[in-house]
Amino acid sequence: MQLKPSKREQIFPLPIALISTASKNGIRNAAPWSNITPILRPLEEVVLASWLKRDTLANIRETGEFVINIPGADMMEAVMVCSRNYPPEVDEFEMAGLKAHPSGKIKAPGIEGCLARAECTLVEEILREKFSLIIGKVVNLEVDESFFDEEGKMDFEKAKPLTCMLGPKGLTFTYPADAGKSAGYAEMFLAGKDPMN
Repeated sequence: MQLKPSKREQIFPLPIALISTASKNGIRNAAPWSNITPILRPLEEVVLASWLKRDTLANIRETGEFVINIPGADMMEAVMVCSRNYPPEVDEFEMAGLKAHPSGKIKAPGIEGCLARAECTLVEEILREKFSLIIGKVVNLEVDESFFDEEGKMDFEKAKPLTCMLGPKGLTFTYPADAGKSAGYAEMFLAGKDPMN
């Protein structure tokens, strides 16, 4: 079975993050994002892809900062509210009933109740014809300690970080489950040593 280009996004399990920003006038924005990934290990830089006409992108360009908030499955409704295309002058925190979490290193607020918040500053924008790639540097990372152990490992079955699968007419919210196997990073290298350690 061949899939048309417009349907190829349906093959990827996608993460869901809420990107929070503030305009230069202080209007808060929160938008769900799946086209986002860390750039290798450790989590020093991230890249996100954006359509050109998004308030989030405009705010990042104006202020040079944003927060990646990781919502749990209990935030599905707020995520859906934030997905609506409100005009730029609307405070999306208010619309979705979100409480701001003060950031430690930047002015843009994080979102209270999320599993983790990565405060980022703009490093580079790679502009293409229909979209933009934003590379950000993580300058501060905070997590909800009730879902992480002392080494920083998430109990993902308890935390239920929100993910999704796209379909022909919409999306289905999902979250990770243990598939029954764990493996150390060193197993991925022939020498049996993780080069990051």
